[in-house]
Amino acid sequence: MNLKPVLILLGLALATIFALVCVLLTRERSPRSCQHLSPEQEETEDGQSLVFADLTAEEMSQVVRYLQGHLGVPLVEASRAKPSENCIAWLDVQVPAKAEVLRFLDSGGARPPREALAVLYFGKQAEPNITELVVGPLPRPVYHRDVTVHKYGGKVPYHRRPTLAVEYKQIGGFLKSQVFPSAPAFMQQVMEYDGANLATVTAAPRGFQSGDRVTWFVLFQNVSGFFLHPVGLEVLVDHSSLDISQWAVSKVFYNGQYYRDMVQLESAYVQGRISVEKVRKAPQDGDFSSMKPRAPAAAPFPLQFEPQGPRYRVRNNQVLFQGWSFAFGLSVSRGLRLFDIRHKGERVAYEISVQEALSVYGSNCPAGMSTRYMDGSFGLGRYTSPLVPGVDCPYLATFVDTLSLSDSLRPKKRKASLCIFEQNMGSPLRRHYSNLQSLYYGGLVNSALVLRSIATVGNYDYVWDFIFYQNGALEGKVQATGYPSSSFLYGDGLRYGNRLWEHTLGTIHTHFVNYKVDLGVGGVKNSLMAHDMEFEMAQAPWSPEQQIERPRLTKRVLDTEDQAAFLLHSKMPRYIYFAANSKNKWGHQRGYRIQITSSAGDHIPEASSMERAISWARYQLAVTRRKEEEPTSTSIYNQNDPWTPTVAFADFINNETITNQDLVAWITAGFLHIPHSEDIPNTVTVGNSVGFLLRPYNYYDLDPSIYSQDGVFFTSEQDFTACEINPLACLPKTASCLPNFPPFTFDGFRNM
Repeated sequence: MNLKPVLILLGLALATIFALVCVLLTRERSPRSCQHLSPEQEETEDGQSLVFADLTAEEMSQVVRYLQGHLGVPLVEASRAKPSENCIAWLDVQVPAKAEVLRFLDSGGARPPREALAVLYFGKQAEPNITELVVGPLPRPVYHRDVTVHKYGGKVPYHRRPTLAVEYKQIGGFLKSQVFPSAPAFMQQVMEYDGANLATVTAAPRGFQSGDRVTWFVLFQNVSGFFLHPVGLEVLVDHSSLDISQWAVSKVFYNGQYYRDMVQLESAYVQGRISVEKVRKAPQDGDFSSMKPRAPAAAPFPLQFEPQGPRYRVRNNQVLFQGWSFAFGLSVSRGLRLFDIRHKGERVAYEISVQEALSVYGSNCPAGMSTRYMDGSFGLGRYTSPLVPGVDCPYLATFVDTLSLSDSLRPKKRKASLCIFEQNMGSPLRRHYSNLQSLYYGGLVNSALVLRSIATVGNYDYVWDFIFYQNGALEGKVQATGYPSSSFLYGDGLRYGNRLWEHTLGTIHTHFVNYKVDLGVGGVKNSLMAHDMEFEMAQAPWSPEQQIERPRLTKRVLDTEDQAAFLLHSKMPRYIYFAANSKNKWGHQRGYRIQITSSAGDHIPEASSMERAISWARYQLAVTRRKEEEPTSTSIYNQNDPWTPTVAFADFINNETITNQDLVAWITAGFLHIPHSEDIPNTVTVGNSVGFLLRPYNYYDLDPSIYSQDGVFFTSEQDFTACEINPLACLPKTASCLPNFPPFTFDGFRNM
């Protein structure tokens, strides 16, 4: 009998059965979106984390309706508001006071009322101002209270208001309709201006003293990657008046020369008195600045998947993973933030949040030399990008939609703007191969949970990560990418950067990021301890005539805020930790150590008139007593008036005692960026990553990851090919099915 056909049919049948099993096993492995639970589910799932939750679309709409009906003044939609009108700039959740929240979370107290924070621009008043109102209770508000004076010690002057998108649009219209037509020959013959082929980029801050609203705008060719295509023209616009018809040009710069206005530039050009540097017209794709790949697609890059589905859970705004739990949110101005972070059921931090991202530029062009971008003012949360599966995050990550209401009266959904995934870091968290005495191998894969958002603020893209490790460590990290900012190359430009293309100077600049870390180690009240080392000389006990240099442990309690404020490049104890009032099994105070990863450039000199607005960047670490009236290290209003800062972090440090107190660590990390040819077409994340680690320090009696189910251990005497001995031996069976990868989707270009 010929068995060949029978064997073929049997093989096909087995293959079909195997495929069906794979389909069943992988049916739940498609990219996941965060599933929001019903109110009934929330009760059963204990929705305590919702006390920190971002506003819902319905809550935002209700707040807008309430404000429209209860303020007694007309509110114009921010997307079309004139400076002389009233508008809602944006909304955010008003997180309740910490004491109220802890009573609710830990002591069975009442749930704090849910409230919103509304930032309003009142331009149509005798004394125009910015007002912050708390509106509640949600979802059906019936009251509001003005918290501006309580928060800032007085009214916030109108000139400090962050610039809305509509104001940039109005300035663009002013340039197009009034400024450029006053230099027709220059604009047509030198700029080849057709009404649409030039793009503008704003500098900031806007002037030299409080009350100024005078901004340099840099002109670029309007092509893909326009940040790298300066044309040599910059215009200083005075838009301080609330009457748009009163806006004026204060100065014009072209190719190293300054002019009173465009009329004077035109006259000099017509008379042949200026040096013209005509820039080659770039194609629409930007040519060298295009991010289109220069090579065809080939074999797919490696992909990651979970053989038996995700090992974490996302419940509304809460994530559970391997002993970790935390609530997450996205502040409009400050971006990604965490609350109620617990490991093994015990809270280790109440809040960990991004505070600010600062860039200080140098150049020999006016906009470049005066730029100090404080990106929180523009909105690190507002400009959170939609994420591309497979590049920005693993293809099968859980993607979370977020909502915002800014520059509008209606909430806007940002599809897939956060992602959550478990990441195999590609190296062991710990391991040992023993070939002395006993023969064995023990190890643990370093698999961690990542929460990510990416904010695109102008030219830069910031990849914000919070990473949770199985040994109880937590990492905050930011990676910078995007396009470098550039100036027009002329004269002594190479003192301020490198030449990146024919007329493109990649300008030197610093990056600083600031985090708030409200640790609570073993309780709310902690002390700050410093451990380090020093060498001591000692006689060798067995040979007294000989000396040994041996390192010894040094210990110090940092009692005051002044002692706990470490200037940027000063020597800092290598082990600084928040110490609990409890001890571990071995008699040591339980603690969490702060470890900073940074290669920061220099901070702006303290003698600068605007330094106090960014004085948080003086310090690599500052630990202060936590106060409700000191919720953030900076203010969104500092960008447009750094000379009289609304919040000056330096004032937080006033030598108060910090022993056995509720403490906050303010952490600054950064790097110096000197753009170079490899930043073309844009900057890579490799080497441009900074942040901090929070690591258990005698917090546990031993490494808690020893209880991880991912551990591997076998000896020379065991059958390490058996599943019951070595889980890695099971992978040919447990991970033999590929998941069902769904079609690629991306909603980032909708409703722009």
